[in-house]
Amino acid sequence: MEERLVVENRMPLIGEKAPEFTAVTTQGEINFPYDYEGKWVILFSHPADFTPVCTTEFMTFASLSDDFKAMNTELVGLSVDSLYAHIAWLRKIQELEWNGLKNIEVKFPLIEDIKMDVAKKYGMIQPGQSDTQAVRAVFVIDPEGIIRTILYYPLSMGRNFDELKRIIQALQKADADSVATPADWRPGDDVIVPTAGSCGVAKERMESDDSNQYCLDWFMCFKKES
Repeated sequence: MEERLVVENRMPLIGEKAPEFTAVTTQGEINFPYDYEGKWVILFSHPADFTPVCTTEFMTFASLSDDFKAMNTELVGLSVDSLYAHIAWLRKIQELEWNGLKNIEVKFPLIEDIKMDVAKKYGMIQPGQSDTQAVRAVFVIDPEGIIRTILYYPLSMGRNFDELKRIIQALQKADADSVATPADWRPGDDVIVPTAGSCGVAKERMESDDSNQYCLDWFMCFKKES
């Protein structure tokens, strides 16, 4: 009986370098992640062009592109459709009106990935969902090309765009101030300072009269942001 060699595509993990690729897109060829050095990137996949959930997502992504740019963040989309299908679909999107959005022009690149080369590098093809369509994956990649957040949604569920913006804001806050962000954090909310690394520091914090900081216990101290 002839043995078959099965090649597993390992999904990249948080903290690892984003897998490299060169691809044709609706905005020309891109060399990833090198074309985006110094910028945050949301690399996301969708199952297929001319599908309703994906259409609402692209209308929303495009309507928020300036908001993301203001956060030094670029958008890069992907599906296993052809470049010409992408172009036709994006032109059709401009004719649609949904949820108060109309005349929407998608200006960020949409990757042609017919052979699924990029999708497989990022674990976007999951046989439990489909062998021929990418799931709704999201990779947040920092200016150094490091993967910082990974989200996966089933084919039937549209993404939460407020959360995508919040992720960028929280990661940038954590990097800028060396802090952590608590549950449901929003810009302007108090942040968590690093846990005390010694008994002395823990005691010091609990007895501190710093008006900009407060502790619920030695391991849980907050910095006021307002």
